[in-house]
Amino acid sequence: MKRIEVVAAIIGHAGKIFVTQRGYGEFKDYWEFPGGKMESGESREEALKRELREELDTEISIDAFLTTVEYDYPSFHITLHFYFCSILSGYPVLKEHENAAWLSPQELDSVRWLPADTEVIKMLQEKGKTT
Repeated sequence: MKRIEVVAAIIGHAGKIFVTQRGYGEFKDYWEFPGGKMESGESREEALKRELREELDTEISIDAFLTTVEYDYPSFHITLHFYFCSILSGYPVLKEHENAAWLSPQELDSVRWLPADTEVIKMLQEKGKTT
């Protein structure tokens, strides 16, 4: 089975979390935390900063590691590393996603999430945490 390693940002501001809706591929229209695949030789932190620069035209700080999730989709296995982040400069500009929203932890259930993200949604709701 194909294996991919991905980093994702939980960007909090004013009690809300920034989330994005996929605009392409097998999981088009599902919601996710912004981020992407790590490239060879990159650290997780380098990959996350690069992905947010590329996809959202935004510079971030990585504030804390939250968790790693392992998930088996039908055609691949994903390892997802989640980090709490803050925006340093720029306002998110959607370059690859079709939509975005700032949601409170309680509002996270209002959108259809990628299956691998659901464990983190539960964690955020239990903690009521955005940073």
